[in-house]
Amino acid sequence: MKKRYQINKERAVQQFNKAAQRAQHEIQIALPLPEVMALISQGLMHLALFAFTKLAEGMMGWEVAELVGQKNQAQPERAYVRWGKQPGYCVVSGQKVPLQRPRVRDTRQREVPLGSYETLQRASLMEEAVWNKIMHGLTMRGYGEVVRELEEAYGIEKSTVSEHFREGSRQRLQKLETRPLREHTFCALFLDGTYFQTQELIVALGLNLQGKKMVLGLRQGATENATVVRQLLEDLQERGLDFSVPRLYVLDGGKALAAALRKLAGPCAQIQRCQVHKIRNVVDHLSEDHQSRRARQALPGLSNARVCRCQARFGFVATPTHASESQRGAQLGGRNGGDAHRASLTRSA
Repeated sequence: MKKRYQINKERAVQQFNKAAQRAQHEIQIALPLPEVMALISQGLMHLALFAFTKLAEGMMGWEVAELVGQKNQAQPERAYVRWGKQPGYCVVSGQKVPLQRPRVRDTRQREVPLGSYETLQRASLMEEAVWNKIMHGLTMRGYGEVVRELEEAYGIEKSTVSEHFREGSRQRLQKLETRPLREHTFCALFLDGTYFQTQELIVALGLNLQGKKMVLGLRQGATENATVVRQLLEDLQERGLDFSVPRLYVLDGGKALAAALRKLAGPCAQIQRCQVHKIRNVVDHLSEDHQSRRARQALPGLSNARVCRCQARFGFVATPTHASESQRGAQLGGRNGGDAHRASLTRSA
């Protein structure tokens, strides 16, 4: 449930957008040529940020004039009054650029939010800018030195950058965990446990008919935790993943994971033990001198044996690369070929 101040800000944005669409006003800025040349000598970004600041302040000034009226003009019936200015900011290129934000109050001395300022705030995307830069290799310690374009810019210290990065990561994770899956067709799912620092995670990875992999979801916990595994699979089902379609499931050998999958998908779950895990469990018993060589020898043998078993079980041979998508879907359990695959399973049984 939104609070009162959030509702007032949303209403102010809507009113500002309507007034701006009806207005014929032009915001103009005048910059002395020597000042422009001085900014250009520091870099074009300095000039762009300076011009943006003037435009933003002009836009807020126009809204104030629409609410209160022009200065030095008596308006006995006006409902709002000017209340000075206070420092504000807007995020540009991952840094906070200071602005002078005008203040307005009503006749009851209550603060009136400006729709223009709220619009600028919503377009800032501080978390998005920080997240992209950090994920591309920029460290939090060196963030301020790299992105700072104005001496007056602030909000780019290490602690602030870390806070925005966590918020950006939280938003990305929420978007991933709520992404609908009905529009996708997956012929195989990989379910595996992995470690991130000291935490163990269960990750679900889907493979579509075009051979593209997609992260479907994750949960914190071990593959032996039946409750966590069941919650992950049920969440995938609620988001649109159809477990009634025959599909290949590659697991890491966790018993709870296999049991939960069989309970949810039934006979449509074609479960395969991950060959990498199987080889790793065997090779770990060897000395380090023989591990890499034996692992390379074991993988081709397991792959060939698995292909032969699949051909014998499902009654088909490997489809050529030029085969149509519907033919591959029938063999792999896609949306278009699910009925044909079920028929092949019935014949094999």
